[in-house]
Amino acid sequence: MMRNFRRQNKDIGIYGLSAKWYDRNSRKYRLIEMQKYANEVASHVQKGAHVLEVAAGPGYLSIELAKKGFHVTGIDISPDFVEIAKNNAKEANVSVTFMEGNASDLPFDDQRFDFAVCSAAFKNFKEPVKALCEMHRVLKQEGTALIVDMNREATDDDIKHEVSAMKGFDKYFVKFAFKTFLKQSAYTKEEFAKFIEQTPFKRYNIRKEGISLYVYLHK
Repeated sequence: MMRNFRRQNKDIGIYGLSAKWYDRNSRKYRLIEMQKYANEVASHVQKGAHVLEVAAGPGYLSIELAKKGFHVTGIDISPDFVEIAKNNAKEANVSVTFMEGNASDLPFDDQRFDFAVCSAAFKNFKEPVKALCEMHRVLKQEGTALIVDMNREATDDDIKHEVSAMKGFDKYFVKFAFKTFLKQSAYTKEEFAKFIEQTPFKRYNIRKEGISLYVYLHK
């Protein structure tokens, strides 16, 4: 029921005080995760490549990618997150272009980027197929997109392992979120495959890892 309700409304963003709270309280446990994702991207594209992060949020992943020598652009539907991300990049002393934008209507010319990545946000998109088509449009020939998001078929044991290193309130809140509204909004491997079949992407690979799906799409 929740998934249908959310799809009928605008893309989900985090705004105002909620954005500031998320940045302040998620940074510790998200940073390790973002470093892992940055290493994943770096294993597939050369240093100096132009990388787009879709739904960049507070900018953690974009910043880690910039540290690795990529030219990074991050977009988010929330203007509050865009400002937070700019401040975080400044504090990290890296150069990242952050701007407001919608995944279903990316504000870029065709064939602009070598790689596109979206982490933990795809389930919030109102028009998932259109978002995939837009990623395809802005990728250069032979470009790749990577979507990492929760697997709706993740088990309780998967979730327990995911939060095992967390402590205190964070651990219980994140565990609750994974088991309830985040999982309810997530997609299965089969649902992702059906979305991709409606796009120009001709080759793709979906890998299950822990509570997540790693969805690789090749132009």
